[in-house]
Amino acid sequence: MSSTATSKEGESTKPVNSRGKVIFASLIGTTIEFYDFYAYATASVLVFPKLFFPDATDINALLSAFAIFGVAFFARPIGAVVFGHFGDKIGRKGTLVASLLTMGIATFLIGLLPTASMQGWAILAPIMLVILRFFQGLALGGEWSGAALLATENAPEGKRAIYGTFPQLGAPIGFIIANVIFIWMNVALSAEEFLAWGWRVPFILSAVLVIVGLYVRLKLVESISFTKVIEQEKVQKLPLAATLKSHWRPVVAGTFIMFATYVLFYIMTTFTLSYGTKPTLAGAQAAAEKAGKPMTADQVAAFVPGLGITRSDFLWMLIVGVVFFGIFTVVSGPLAEKWGRRKFLLGVTAGIFVFGALWFTMFGPGQAAAMVGLIVGFTLMGLTFGPMAAILPELFPANVRYTGSAVAYNLSSMIGAAPASFVAIALWSAANGSTWLVGVYMAVAAVVTFIALWLTRETKDTDYENNVA
Repeated sequence: MSSTATSKEGESTKPVNSRGKVIFASLIGTTIEFYDFYAYATASVLVFPKLFFPDATDINALLSAFAIFGVAFFARPIGAVVFGHFGDKIGRKGTLVASLLTMGIATFLIGLLPTASMQGWAILAPIMLVILRFFQGLALGGEWSGAALLATENAPEGKRAIYGTFPQLGAPIGFIIANVIFIWMNVALSAEEFLAWGWRVPFILSAVLVIVGLYVRLKLVESISFTKVIEQEKVQKLPLAATLKSHWRPVVAGTFIMFATYVLFYIMTTFTLSYGTKPTLAGAQAAAEKAGKPMTADQVAAFVPGLGITRSDFLWMLIVGVVFFGIFTVVSGPLAEKWGRRKFLLGVTAGIFVFGALWFTMFGPGQAAAMVGLIVGFTLMGLTFGPMAAILPELFPANVRYTGSAVAYNLSSMIGAAPASFVAIALWSAANGSTWLVGVYMAVAAVVTFIALWLTRETKDTDYENNVA
């Protein structure tokens, strides 16, 4: 239920969102959004290459699936502009409901989509997948910033970074739910059944989560920060134009502050799943011998080996790593309040650089080393991702806060997340199965973010509620 704000004399004023409602509504929304996004990410590795690109070679089919995966990241800045516009003009509540509906419908329809092997759908099926993927990205472009503002604009003084970790928790929770369902389906069904229809279940089940999220969000009241924007008649007619005219510097800063976080996350999830489950050369040769089709010398020379870990085993390894992601997302909030966002994130970003430099020592030797790498990488991911819901919105005044933080966050997704898996696979292939170049890529991303943080002011003590441009 909503509580009621009171004046100093104890008189009732306007209703505000209770702490429990703020936490749950910001968490449930991003959980659903990231669940939907990860369901696609997992399917893009496990089944989409075969279902939508059956005539391509293994590596080209995988690259094609990841290319469609990347379409959503180019849609996200558009979503940031569209949802940011309405979030800064009509309010956070209605915009959050609209973003959730858009993501839920697109994901549900992916679960019903015919595949390329069905008669008449060889070309149309991949096209429809691109379109639905675009709408997934459009929705996520508006969802994150709204959820971040819901948490931070309703946070008690001195606890914005702590409250900001709740929408961030949606990322690890959504990942775990999506992948547990995929594992369960993989175990419960034969490979043929999973490929035929089982992959559809996680997408169709998202409808249940969307209904829960909509129910919670429809009961919210508008934040005090946006209410003050209305009362002062400072609502911007064109929030994007106002942001780019007067606040382009924090947009640029926020874009690159988020850059290493995106590169780290999508390498840790989508790339490592591809790398970890790809057979070793010996395993591929043994499988070819068993099938009565020994590999030729050219095939051996062109083969890009992975770790050869089974799909189910590696998904469980990812889930273990993501548990650390969730734990350290929560840990990051109090630390960012104590030390300040900038100082804390500078230290974490330096850690990401070291992790990239040592990447090949964890992703190469074998399964045990990879498990260590997943734990370290996801721990760093939690520490860097947690404070983002505080620092990015704090860069902007309340009347362009939704647009500014959304544009920065999603521009970063376009340059950081969209190419990450594609580039990592290309570097892995170029190094003939070694992952050292992938680590270099991550280290370079960390340097870029470190410079952006170094040049940005501390935002911890920003007057959040009364800061109107």
